[in-house]
Amino acid sequence: MRIARLAARQHAVVGRRQLLAMGIGDDAIRHRVRTGRLHPLHRGVYAVGHNLLLPDSRYMAAVLACGPGAVASHRTAAAVLGLAPSPSGDLEVTVLRAGGCARRGLRVHGTRSFDLSDVGKCKAIPCTSPARTLVDLAAVLDRRRLRRALERSVELRILDGRAMDAALGRSNGRRGTGVLRELLAGLYGTPAPVRTEIERLFFELVREAGLPLPVVNAHVGPYEVDFHWPAARLIVETDGRETHDTPHQFEEDRRRDLELALAGWRVVRISWRQVTREPEAVVALLRSLLAPIL
Repeated sequence: MRIARLAARQHAVVGRRQLLAMGIGDDAIRHRVRTGRLHPLHRGVYAVGHNLLLPDSRYMAAVLACGPGAVASHRTAAAVLGLAPSPSGDLEVTVLRAGGCARRGLRVHGTRSFDLSDVGKCKAIPCTSPARTLVDLAAVLDRRRLRRALERSVELRILDGRAMDAALGRSNGRRGTGVLRELLAGLYGTPAPVRTEIERLFFELVREAGLPLPVVNAHVGPYEVDFHWPAARLIVETDGRETHDTPHQFEEDRRRDLELALAGWRVVRISWRQVTREPEAVVALLRSLLAPIL
């Protein structure tokens, strides 16, 4: 019962140190492994009851495998915090020592110290703070992926400007921090972060084509629109099927379009298929519609 309660708090995984502290000895642990009540994941870490693990269970197991003081970090912390998808390769953990250690399926980073504000918990998983995670990501991600992680931190409302400045101040010229500072400097002078994958793809298409950047997810009159260029009186709505593919939404979209047109706006709807399979046609259309301000 005690093991079950502990596992319930830790995404169905437990550590050998924790079991020993509860008075469950090595013989009892080995018996539970033999009878299928515990399933080894890493040395000294077990899944309780079964080994069909969700991502959060894998993250917690990785932290437990690296001992007290270990935290999920880099791309793994980004997944825990919701800044990036679940990593496909080794999970990343940072430990309080000068160098990492070899663990199968894990990439272990070492650090000499953690500021108290650099670490915390998310979903009960020890991990680096959002600010420290972004600093770590700057060293391992390309510019596009780093920008997306930064935008996600704004979408999730977990980007703290003061914490970010402090984390950068402690970074001592680490790799990638120059790019991160540049992205931060431009963050509030550029359009608001996008909210969906189709919006992200469309915005990157506009940026890469060298077209004027639109205002993103802002109001035109009573309506919030995906993208608009005020000087050109142009609105683009990106229609993802998950939000627009219902009869009610179809009619609502057309009612909005009519009212916006009556107010002097040109409304263009771009589909997922057009963005992903016909990007050249989308860019050509935008160039023609934005010609008065190019």
